[in-house]
Amino acid sequence: MTTMPSAEPATFQRPSCRYENLSSRFELKNRSFQRQYAHLYAERLSCMRPRLQKVAQEKWGQDAPLRQIFQLKKGEKCFVIGTLFKKMELKPNILREISEDRNLTPQPPRERFTSDDDFVVLEDELQRVNLAGDINVQTTMTGVVMAVLGQENEDGMFEVEDTCYVDLVEPDVVPKFEEDRYIVLMCGLGVGSESTDMMSLQLMLDLITGQLGTEEQQEMFSRVVRVVVAGNCLSKSMQDKDVLTTAKYLTRKTQAGTVEAMKSLDDFLIQLTSCVPVDVMPGEYDPANSSLPQQALHRCMFPQAGLYPTFNCVPNPYEAKIGGVRVLGTSGQNLTDIYQITTMDDRLTILEETLKVGHLAPTAPDTLACYPYYDQDPFIINDCPAIYFAGNQPKFQTKKWTGSGGKDVLLVTVPSFHETKSCVFVNLRTLDCQPLVFSSDLNAS
Repeated sequence: MTTMPSAEPATFQRPSCRYENLSSRFELKNRSFQRQYAHLYAERLSCMRPRLQKVAQEKWGQDAPLRQIFQLKKGEKCFVIGTLFKKMELKPNILREISEDRNLTPQPPRERFTSDDDFVVLEDELQRVNLAGDINVQTTMTGVVMAVLGQENEDGMFEVEDTCYVDLVEPDVVPKFEEDRYIVLMCGLGVGSESTDMMSLQLMLDLITGQLGTEEQQEMFSRVVRVVVAGNCLSKSMQDKDVLTTAKYLTRKTQAGTVEAMKSLDDFLIQLTSCVPVDVMPGEYDPANSSLPQQALHRCMFPQAGLYPTFNCVPNPYEAKIGGVRVLGTSGQNLTDIYQITTMDDRLTILEETLKVGHLAPTAPDTLACYPYYDQDPFIINDCPAIYFAGNQPKFQTKKWTGSGGKDVLLVTVPSFHETKSCVFVNLRTLDCQPLVFSSDLNAS
């Protein structure tokens, strides 16, 4: 009796991919919190004005007069460049937080802060003017630099006829890959919570690292060249319970359980980073500074994964070139803040709006905490990305946004893994993406 030789299992070699970290502008060198935020607004306007003036004159004609606000004359049609400010009576403020913290009359909690009494003004270096006419107050965002065409009316308000935003530089040409190359976008792992589904996490891990799956699936996952974890690796429950009743200006604490949660996270990441390069961004619930830009988590928090050169702690926001493809994204705080101060409900629409206005976080520092920059605004989008994402969103959404140059930008909202048991696969060759759901629930649909 002879035995047939068993077929050798297929083996797949994970390809390498050129990588360039472009997040240095989000790293704080000399930290000083003694400055006023007016410098940041002034720098934002100064940097974006030349680009905006060029686009406005191309749109409205070279003969369209550009005026500063103090030069406005009733009846003269012109355009003005300035920074939008949205006046909102329901917007949180530091005095109200201090009052609540001192056990005075508390304000009712609100999910959103818009009202019919809101109005917008445009301000430049010297003056400000109320806006009226063709402008949607409820969808506008404080901090946006824009050009408005119109004229001053009898009430001293600027009657808007048309608006214009900066024109982004065309994204780099996406390199021609001979074969598919994937990056994985995941967020909201929620490690440390009693409800964390570690089985689903392990299922995702085993598939990405090639421990599970059919031969066809293993071949696909072997083409993953990088994993980006977009914040909220730890669960919200790791924050001290007093964080919900303590004013935001006070220091937030973390529970002792955070140490055990970080050990579990390190155990997860060492399995992942031993097989594929990983970039880890901080998020709202992670042990990092709360204001943007959030600085990279320290490698000492990851005594196992941190030993691998394939493991990278990166800031939030994050920018890199992966295989020559420019990728830009955040952990999602910017979209959440804009959602609260506008009537826009769709997160993908909000993501698209931030790209249109050329700014990652226009509401910072008004309603979104950020570092008081003096001579730069790192949140300005100078180079258009090919992939633009936001993590920790309610659901997966995607679209291809076409800029004025005709080049496509892939927009992606990445859902929390803790909530949806899913991550997002992006094909660098085609710029197509899809969600992948990893569930250990046999009854899940």
